[in-house]
Amino acid sequence: MEDRGRSMEDRDVLAAGVPSVSSTRAPSPLVQELAAYPNVGEALRAFSGQANVLLLESILKRGHVGQYSFLVADPFEFFELQQARHGSDPFAQIRQRFSRFAAASVEGLPPFQGGVAGLLSYELGHAWEQLPTPPFDEFRLPAMCVGLYDWVIGWDHTADRSWIISHGWPEIEATRRVDRAAKRLQWVQETLQKASGSRNAEPREKPCPVPNPEFRDAAASAPRFPAPGPKGLLSDFSRDDYLRAVQRTIEYIDAGDIFQANLSQRLLIPQHRTPIELYERLRCFNPAPFAGCFLHGDWAVVSASPERFVCVRDGEVETRPIKGTRQRRMGPEADLFTRDELRESGKDQAENVMIVDLLRNDLSRVCRPGTIRVPQLCSVETYETVQHLVSEVRGQLVADRDVWDLFAAVYPGGSVTGAPKVRAMQIIAELEPTARGPYCGSLFYAGFDGTLDSNILIRTFVCRNGWIQCPVGGGIVAQSDPAAEYEETLHKAEGMLRAL
Repeated sequence: MEDRGRSMEDRDVLAAGVPSVSSTRAPSPLVQELAAYPNVGEALRAFSGQANVLLLESILKRGHVGQYSFLVADPFEFFELQQARHGSDPFAQIRQRFSRFAAASVEGLPPFQGGVAGLLSYELGHAWEQLPTPPFDEFRLPAMCVGLYDWVIGWDHTADRSWIISHGWPEIEATRRVDRAAKRLQWVQETLQKASGSRNAEPREKPCPVPNPEFRDAAASAPRFPAPGPKGLLSDFSRDDYLRAVQRTIEYIDAGDIFQANLSQRLLIPQHRTPIELYERLRCFNPAPFAGCFLHGDWAVVSASPERFVCVRDGEVETRPIKGTRQRRMGPEADLFTRDELRESGKDQAENVMIVDLLRNDLSRVCRPGTIRVPQLCSVETYETVQHLVSEVRGQLVADRDVWDLFAAVYPGGSVTGAPKVRAMQIIAELEPTARGPYCGSLFYAGFDGTLDSNILIRTFVCRNGWIQCPVGGGIVAQSDPAAEYEETLHKAEGMLRAL
């Protein structure tokens, strides 16, 4: 049992498997450290038969980023919003229920110790801005799909340690809550043990669905869809159409409508692997610090995202926008040349700085005046197939604002929309023929203690009806070359396509 940071009296109670409930402070969870450090992929498979399984995994460490991973399943409450309505508060019901389950965190453990977690799709932004609706949305995924999770497995990859953490919610009465928490601990550990004892057994995951021919037939009637894409794939743009869309974006920039916009094409691939098989390959071929896998009914989101959206720790907000990309080259000298080229690119730096300014403005809505700062600007970070320019923006959350206020102020992320954000989103809706869905949305957790972390869903597969969609895009500015922008989308897709 984990007992650091507690009084001797509390530790005696924890040793018996029951936490102290007499204190007036917020209740703490039960914690069981796992003696055998479980493989993250095996743990995902172990719980694949449960409802609404969510894995948030750090496969690639980057400085202070990438230390922890988390797995949850079987939430005690679930919230699903199919379509965001302008002027509504999509978080109203979650906020009301979430407030009933405040809890203290245990020091020294991974930061997420239970709470709200799940998926926010790009189109959730319609709740705050009046935007056109894309003409096609064949995957029809919800705008929001999140659960209240009372247990979590947390990994600390730096220390090579892992824990099961359980609160016992939704039970409110102390004794019943503790009893439920203890039973959850036991159930999670038994599930892990069964999985480790039957590694050669048939996987519990359902086989891949057969691609639905109606999906393709319906899509074929749409203008410009599907078009021949790279490597025999289908796209919602032909190459010429994408170049024309980039040129149209540049015309909007020249006219003074925007400074930049993020334009994407959606690649479409028949599904021949289950989501878990796809994720296992993706984490090998394209490791990333903000990867994730969300299994929900007949659809799944599988991501190897390199980008943090927003994070909150002790009231400190952090966001890490990515703008500027180069494909890696064979050989260390060529790779270093590419790194220097990216670092010195005026076009890429201008693109990154514009998004930093946009995010500073977004954060100013919910952060204390004078606290917003940029400790990292346009640093080059290297990944499996590409190099990125990455910045970091920080601020102190106003005392009476919470993580839901933060999401409302900054959603969706500026690095995947453009600047100014609203006009860029309007142009994206005009030029992109299909809904983005989870792409450019977020997988996130919000802990019972007020912590938050979230990614931006780039480098992402969405699986449904026997098909996989994999959108890829890039920021368009006045200096953009349409052909080069098209090639950049393919460079970003490279690590994803290897997993197929």
